Amino acid sequence: MSSCSSSYVAIVPAAGVGSRMKADRPKQYLLIADKTVLEHTVEKLLSHPKISKVVVAITDGDPYYPELPIAHHPDVIRVAGGKERADSVLSGLNYVDTQLECDWVLVHDAARPCVSISDIDRLIAVCSQHPTGGILASPVRDTMKRANAAQDIDHTVDREALWHALTPQMFRTQQLNRALADALEQGVTITDEASALEWLGEKPALVQGNANNIKITQPEDLTLAEFYLSRERGE
Repeated sequence: MSSCSSSYVAIVPAAGVGSRMKADRPKQYLLIADKTVLEHTVEKLLSHPKISKVVVAITDGDPYYPELPIAHHPDVIRVAGGKERADSVLSGLNYVDTQLECDWVLVHDAARPCVSISDIDRLIAVCSQHPTGGILASPVRDTMKRANAAQDIDHTVDREALWHALTPQMFRTQQLNRALADALEQGVTITDEASALEWLGEKPALVQGNANNIKITQPEDLTLAEFYLSRERGE
């Protein structure tokens, strides 16, 4: 067992199938340049000086992950992924709590390879001083519409104080573990880690992050992510 009192661990739930991509494999294994989305994401997290380990939750029997170089990286740990995101995150939390003894974790989407180091800096700085923790988020810029059952506009939603939730989301390991486990046990719908803390009555911080931190969901997102990553490398 190791202690990480001066560093942080990131958990990456990567057991999803990504059906909206209409690809022959889960979206985390699609290529951007010469690397998979998951490799870009994990390597970005490990490049942060305060992140010492990345725990990746992978479906049992996944044929793609063992072929990646990161599968053999000493600071990348594989745990069993679950049916839902919360199950995968819980699997990672249990490992962190019992094997690494880290007080805080950052949970990050496998399909967000464009997160910036400066945004992670800001998240850690704010959350480490916050009673609950918090998330990267970006203010809603577009006009928001609420639809009716026929997919016509019912009304316009006031976008004032609306934010897009991004990742990483940073919380205390044991508190997040307890919140997710209790919510799942009671059948509560958990869409992200913050929603589990909100269900407990907590109020996580909103830390403004760059809108470039896109989640790869549709095929065209790969091209946009490649543009952001190449610009970051100065190409």
